Parts: sequence; C-alpha cells; structure tokens
Amino acid sequence: METIARTKGQIVIPSSVRRKFGIQEGTRFKLEVDEEKFEIVLKPITRETIKKFRGILKLKTGTKSPTQQLLDDRKEDLHKEETKLGKHGIR
Repeated sequence: METIARTKGQIVIPSSVRRKFGIQEGTRFKLEVDEEKFEIVLKPITRETIKKFRGILKLKTGTKSPTQQLLDDRKEDLHKEETKLGKHGIR
C-alpha cells in the first residue's frame, strides 16, 4: 500500500487501514525508526491496544509486591545488624 507525504510531512492513512485498526481523529501513534533497515513504523495507540495490556503486571496469588519484598528484606537486614551489634556489646 502506498501513500504520499504532503508539504508539512503529513501522510494520509487509507480509510480501510483506519477502520481495521480503530484509528480516529486524535489517535496517538508510537513512531519507531530502524535506521539499519531504513524503516519507519507507526503503531496506533488505541483503546484496544491499551486493553490488550491490562492486567499483565498483576501479581500471582501468594506473591509479594517488589516493594513489600524490599521492606521485608530491609527489616531482616536491620535485625541481623542489631543482633551482630548486640553480640559485641554495642547498643
């Protein structure tokens, strides 16, 4: 499929492609440039695109969040340090 760049660098995306990908006025795009392949790739950021990624970062049941794991690790480190200092009579 072909399109022509206008004087301000604008291009027209054919209506069949816009319908297929849900592109409407105001749709944002991610622009990827591959200089080695000399390619420009436009990826629409639509509601459907966002819906696809919903929930991919959810934690599995019984798994701690990274923040909670860090807090637990720090508590454990503090306890070890306090125990070590106590053995040496330092308070």
